[in-house]
Amino acid sequence: MLDVQERPAAGAVEAPAWHRKDLLDTDVLSRAEVELVMETADAMLEVRSRPVGKVATLRGATVVTLFYEQSTRTRASFEVAAKAMGADVVNLTASGSSVEKGESLIDTVRTLEAIGADLLVMRHGKSGAPYLAARHTKAGVINGGDGTHAHPTQALLDLYTMRRHLGGLEGKRVVIVGDVLHSRVARSNIWTLLTAGADVTLCGPATLLPRTLASAGGEHGRVTLTANLDEAMADADVVMALRIQKERQATGLIPSLREYINVYQVNAARAAKAKPGALIMHPGPMNEGIEIAPDIAHGVDSVIEEQVANGVAVRMAVLYLMATARTK
Repeated sequence: MLDVQERPAAGAVEAPAWHRKDLLDTDVLSRAEVELVMETADAMLEVRSRPVGKVATLRGATVVTLFYEQSTRTRASFEVAAKAMGADVVNLTASGSSVEKGESLIDTVRTLEAIGADLLVMRHGKSGAPYLAARHTKAGVINGGDGTHAHPTQALLDLYTMRRHLGGLEGKRVVIVGDVLHSRVARSNIWTLLTAGADVTLCGPATLLPRTLASAGGEHGRVTLTANLDEAMADADVVMALRIQKERQATGLIPSLREYINVYQVNAARAAKAKPGALIMHPGPMNEGIEIAPDIAHGVDSVIEEQVANGVAVRMAVLYLMATARTK
């Protein structure tokens, strides 16, 4: 039984309305659920601001990070978040594990459950792998990124960062520029931003824009696709650059990196077209000088480092809510 009786901070939600065993993507989250994560993250950020910065909320819980791909930010963020709440943390990678000996994903997650895993944070190169894992374990599964599909906690921390500067996102214009087609971050961000009421503009070469998202939108926000970054930047409240992978050039999806830089790099001239003080964001890791100019990445309007810091508080919130749901 997990010990979640100690509340993380004064004002934290006393009876979280969170009933999900897993967090696999943001497209299934209601506005109330997103709001709950945001409010809980506020409490966790207050915890992180204390001299010690830790609570015993997850004492007795075992959190396992299972990463089939390399990661720095996500993995370290989850580890810090879990340890800040008193959980036991086990870090596993495919390299050096039984996976190299041919063990299947299903066998791996069943083994982790048998040794006492309560929550499993998983990154995998194949889209849908965390869904498969979730069906074969009683442990709560958090998708730490799967293929080109989803990265829910990144989207939640991005939203949290925006809200801390802009307040509500209702009617705000968020521009996401780059390789949207292959970006799990962009896909999860779209759903949270629409749920929060933002209007989302996806910008990039036509070969890197998913046409299936042209009709996305609904009750709160809408999605627009464009290949013209100068037009997209006009009156933007937030500009998020995505990492461009050099292999896209090898496959012919972009003519050259030089041309991409000329047309789609977020630089000072283009940032000036956005609203004054528009937030500059990037989920990392950055290719400075390619998708974003160094002076913009580290400029006064950049919140990129803040995204990383907020990631710990948001992941603490997710771990807390999921652990609480497991005790009901």
